[in-house]
Amino acid sequence: MLYFGIKMKKRIGNILLLLLGSFNLFAGQDPVLVRINGKDVLRSEFEYQYNKLRLMPGSEKINLNESLNLFIDFKLKALEAEATGIDTTKVFREEFDGYRRQISKSYLAGEVSSEEIIRKTYDKMKSDYRSGQVLVCHIFKRLSQNISSYALREKEREMDSIYNSLKNGTIEFNVCVKNFSDEKNTFWVSWLQMPTEFESVVFDLNPGEFSTPFFTPQGIHIAKVIQRKPIPSFEDAKKDIAFRLLQRSAVDQGSSSMIDLLKQQYNYALNKEGTDELFAKGETDKPLFQLAGKNFTGKSFARFAAVFPGGLRYQLDRYITKMILACENSRLEAKYPDLKLLLREYREGMLVNEISSRKIWNISSDDKELSGYFKAHRSNYNWHVPCYRGIVLNCATKKIRKKARKILKSLPESEWQNALRLMVNGSQKQVHIEQGLFKPGDNQYIDDEIFNKAKAIPFPSFPFTLVSGQKVKGPQSYRDVRDQLISDYQKELESRWLLQLRGNSKVEINQEVLKTVNNHRETN
Repeated sequence: MLYFGIKMKKRIGNILLLLLGSFNLFAGQDPVLVRINGKDVLRSEFEYQYNKLRLMPGSEKINLNESLNLFIDFKLKALEAEATGIDTTKVFREEFDGYRRQISKSYLAGEVSSEEIIRKTYDKMKSDYRSGQVLVCHIFKRLSQNISSYALREKEREMDSIYNSLKNGTIEFNVCVKNFSDEKNTFWVSWLQMPTEFESVVFDLNPGEFSTPFFTPQGIHIAKVIQRKPIPSFEDAKKDIAFRLLQRSAVDQGSSSMIDLLKQQYNYALNKEGTDELFAKGETDKPLFQLAGKNFTGKSFARFAAVFPGGLRYQLDRYITKMILACENSRLEAKYPDLKLLLREYREGMLVNEISSRKIWNISSDDKELSGYFKAHRSNYNWHVPCYRGIVLNCATKKIRKKARKILKSLPESEWQNALRLMVNGSQKQVHIEQGLFKPGDNQYIDDEIFNKAKAIPFPSFPFTLVSGQKVKGPQSYRDVRDQLISDYQKELESRWLLQLRGNSKVEINQEVLKTVNNHRETN
């Protein structure tokens, strides 16, 4: 959901709440819900976004009016991005066209709209070992796309160490999730929902079992299945299956049965006079065939054949197929309203992401800007309790811990990590390092030794802990509260921007149509 990415306060601005008569909307089945600067937005577009939001966890508290205002804010940003010409750039056009080509593959084969295909997929799900849902928790280490080979080996060793401790029964799974995982929530997994690598592992586990370490595109996991649910009924599952098939589809666009069907739809007719001359002379200016009322001549075929090797009949067959698919491709949005909504969402999401980068994200990540914002709002970032600036070392042996302590005493903080990696960690990892600013609850070892909280659990394979640093009562620079500072500055920048957009825009909401959202029946 692109327009719900940032939580914000409800904004009313310059909204005119109009009566039904001023819109003259109910002539069709999909009336105008909102008009923004004279541009109509249909009810179906808002329903599409609103209903996607309602499928997310915690959706029971969603407020229709607040959701509509967030939707309007999103549309206002997209319109400003268009006004600056972002959608006319080469980079933007190429990315959007590439996405449309990829997502259209399913529709070109009629896959998503086919009840038969969905039914077959459902039946396969029922018979597959991945049927139903599994409730999963996992010990997860996120891997960046540009991770070094050294850092990757470190992550692998950590996970192997944790797995061995789990296998030997020296530590509980939930303790490892709490203390060592980048993701601490449990979640339900259904077929076609998660990466194939993840599904293949978790659906092969029984409740209570955990896996060996394994990779997905996101990182390294050790997964545990807590509970299983049977597959829902077909009626309850079919919309979800259709959406997931759309995401994973890789169909053969040259399917003869599909091409034959499209020939009928677009009144394909071969021109025998033209094709006879083509095969006799190798060229012709005459029409070769007609499609959707348009003639395709030998001249246009010649341009295609010049770059498509093969025999003449094979070239003509491929040319006919290409033109049929191009004809279908140009009409996809009209045939499939859900595709039109999906493509609009993606396009406007691209626009909003780019304009938000310029208006918010690039500014809020600039060190000079953050330093100035911190100075102007310093009193907002005083701490209620002291924090600890320092380093936590989990060492393989007492000897390594002693050596590390000497290194920390002899060098400034800025050189600690590099020195430890060079002098202690060689070809085999001897020390697990975590350095930074810690508040109570951030690190179990600091909580134990510095803040006198609960006793820490020894790190598997690195049981000897060393904590070094100092308590600090408040932030000494913007770097101490950088994450919170960025978040707050982004909210302020966005708030200013939206106030400006609302003040310069005319937004009209048809309240009568709003009452019908998710509460109407379409009639033919």
